[in-house]
Amino acid sequence: MRQVGRKIYYEKETGNVILDTGERMGSAIPTTVEQDFNTFVEIKNRVPETIDVIELPYGMYADDFRISNGYRVNVETKEIEFSYPDPNELEREPVYQKPLSLQVDELKRENTLLKAQNIALVDKTDFHEELIVELAMEVYK
Repeated sequence: MRQVGRKIYYEKETGNVILDTGERMGSAIPTTVEQDFNTFVEIKNRVPETIDVIELPYGMYADDFRISNGYRVNVETKEIEFSYPDPNELEREPVYQKPLSLQVDELKRENTLLKAQNIALVDKTDFHEELIVELAMEVYK
């Protein structure tokens, strides 16, 4: 079964999303940007040079799209940033950030690195303590 990822068309200047084609599967056929400009009303009458597109593999950021209350494109990094609802605040301006799934992956990598550094420090401390004991034994013989 063929899976076609979503395309997100956005304004180059602001990062505001103009069109999200959504994901498709089954007999879906991938389209070109030119075909999309001829098909979708949202971008049909726009100046193509003022719009850019991000093509995502099928399923990428699926959970982020599902739980977010908005998203945009960071015009500097050309990456999608999501806004997530805060259950404690009913009315609030959205705060955009990296996808939570990417943040979790980064934190896992950082955690692994910190654990390795911690083990190295413990080993170094153990070595120093053993060295101090040996030196003390030599001094007090």
